[in-house]
Amino acid sequence: MTEARPLIVRLRNFVGDTVLSVPALRLLQAHGYRLELVGKNWAAGLLEAEGWAVNVRPQALGERVAQLRELRRRLRVEDPGFDRRSNTLLFPYAFSAALDARLAGLHAEGHAVEGRTWLMRRGHPRRPGRHTLVEYWELACDFLGIDEPPPSAIGLQVTAGQRERTLALLAAQGIAPGHYVMICPFANGKAEFLDRSWPAFPEFARRLHGAGRRVVMVPGPAEIEAARQLYPDVVRFEGVGLGIYSALLQMAGIVVSNDTGPGHIAAGVGARLVTPWGPADPAIWAPWGPTVKLLQHWPGWASVAEVLAEVDQALP
Repeated sequence: MTEARPLIVRLRNFVGDTVLSVPALRLLQAHGYRLELVGKNWAAGLLEAEGWAVNVRPQALGERVAQLRELRRRLRVEDPGFDRRSNTLLFPYAFSAALDARLAGLHAEGHAVEGRTWLMRRGHPRRPGRHTLVEYWELACDFLGIDEPPPSAIGLQVTAGQRERTLALLAAQGIAPGHYVMICPFANGKAEFLDRSWPAFPEFARRLHGAGRRVVMVPGPAEIEAARQLYPDVVRFEGVGLGIYSALLQMAGIVVSNDTGPGHIAAGVGARLVTPWGPADPAIWAPWGPTVKLLQHWPGWASVAEVLAEVDQALP
C-alpha cells in the first residue's frame, strides 16, 4: 500500500465554513493525502473524530510564515517529494493566505481570486452560484483532477469520549438524550447588511419553558452575559468546546438555530434542524443535509407558532 502524501490545508476562519469543507477534506484523504490542517484553535475539537492534525494558526504574519516553514521542513523529511509537487491547498479566498504560503516556500493551489494567482502554483476557478459546500468540494476535485458529485450528507462525527462527557453533563441536569430542545439563538455578522438573527427567539424560549420543555444552549464566550439575561430559564452549558457542542446537538430531540455556525454543525451531525431563515441566500448558505428544514419568509420571519409546531412534531 502506498504511503499517504502529506498535504497542508488552510481552513477558513469560520465554524460553518469548516463544517462545509469536511466532505472535501475527506475526498482529499480518500485520494491518498494525509492532511495537516491549519486553522483556528476550535477546529481541533470540532474535527477530533476525523483524526486530522490541526495546527493552530498564529495571528502575526511573521509567526504564520514561521509556522508554515516549520511544517514544510518537517514534511520534507517525511516525504522527499514534498517540494516537487503542489503541497498546500487554500480554502480561504484571501490574498494573505496565498502570500503566507508563498513566503514559506510552499507550492499552493486555491481559488483564482483577489489577484493572488501569481503567488500560487495553480489557481482554480471560483464558479458562481454554487452552494458553499459544493464550492469547497469542487476545489478539491480540481486539485485532484477528478469530477465527482458531493455527498448528500456531511456525516460529521463525535468521538466516544465526547459523547460520554456530554451524557454526563446532561445527566447532571436530569435531561435525557432525545428529550430536549437545543437552541442556537446568536448569530455573528450580517447578510446583505441585515441581521441574520430571528427576533422572536427570546419569546420562543419562554413559550417552550411555559410548555414544560427542557431547553439547552451553549453560549460562546462573548454571548454568556446576554444568554443569562435573555434566556434565564434555559440550561446553559458555558465554556464547553465544539466537540461537546456537536454531541449536544446530535443528541437533541430537535435543534432550532439561527443562520449561524452551530446550525451547520447540527446539520453536519445529522440532528433534526429547524432554522428560521433571514436574508442570506439559502442556495449558497443553507445548512447541508436531509434533516434540515428552513422556514424562510423574507423580508418577514417565521412566527413563534410555526416553529413551536415543528418542536411539537419532533418531541413527545
